[in-house]
Amino acid sequence: MPKTTNPTWYERVPKVELHLHLEGAIPLEALWELVQKYGTDPSVTDIEVLKRKFQYKDFPHFLATWVWKNQFLREYDDFTFIAEAVAKSLVRQNIRYAEVFYTPSDFFEHGLETQKLTEAIRSGLARVKQTEVKLIMDFCRDRGPENAVNNLSTVNEVKQLMVIGVGLGGSEQAFPPEPFAEVYEQARKLGFHTTAHAGEAAGPTSIWGAIRSLKVERIGHGTRAIEDEQLMKYLAEKKIPLECCPLSNVRTGVVKSIDAHPVKKFYDAGLLVTVNTDDPAMFGNSLAEEYQLLEERLGFSRDEVRTLILNGIEASWLAEKRKQVMTDSFCKDKDWLE
Repeated sequence: MPKTTNPTWYERVPKVELHLHLEGAIPLEALWELVQKYGTDPSVTDIEVLKRKFQYKDFPHFLATWVWKNQFLREYDDFTFIAEAVAKSLVRQNIRYAEVFYTPSDFFEHGLETQKLTEAIRSGLARVKQTEVKLIMDFCRDRGPENAVNNLSTVNEVKQLMVIGVGLGGSEQAFPPEPFAEVYEQARKLGFHTTAHAGEAAGPTSIWGAIRSLKVERIGHGTRAIEDEQLMKYLAEKKIPLECCPLSNVRTGVVKSIDAHPVKKFYDAGLLVTVNTDDPAMFGNSLAEEYQLLEERLGFSRDEVRTLILNGIEASWLAEKRKQVMTDSFCKDKDWLE
């Protein structure tokens, strides 16, 4: 995302992000370099053709495109390269802090090991000092709980590289969360925080499963909680944060349009809502655009947008003192009140 001549308030205001996939946030120019490096898809003749690849008929089509994209990440140096590029994009958006997913199991076929891959990512992130990034390792539903147990064991060896949590991604519509209960329990015992994608490609039952079986601290997306009044009440009462990704849900067909997204209903019902981009390079969105559309199309006031930003700090896995310091810093920022 290039710097604009006259950045909007949404671009200038300090922000945090809690639901962002490293592999889905690779700036288009950086991904184009990797496409040229490997040359495995001759149909992608230029960056404009590459950009058109990221249009989806539905959620399964998005997942298929995700797999296609991963063929261009084959070496540890590729991960150092994309981590630096993603961190720089966060700086350009004035995202001061991010908790970023990565999925090592997607790259085992290239002979890459979780430990070295994590080291490569941290090396790239360390080159960019103006933002802080913690990592969340995503288990892939499609590969089953045994694979997740192995992944947990290996990532625990490099936890000191600021890997603070685990998540659960993949084909939610085909693989429910319950079989992963044991690995989530193990993760907690090892000191990892927990989240899971739920209520994106499957309904409220998937969210209940993530809460009851996985005992997650946060819910990734949670969009279809709107279909279950009791679930809505439970989420509000327990203050389980939702990592909402409105434009992602529009791009993958989870909701028909931004106007149809339930995020305002969640907010008005007292749920702890955070706003995130998910896979911004694959959806063509930015966090600034997310907030602007919420105000312009869904009736959020500017003060409510500020609350959403602060919700991101509250729902983060920072220590409580760090949360307070960051909140104070945001509220005193020259661009906070406008």
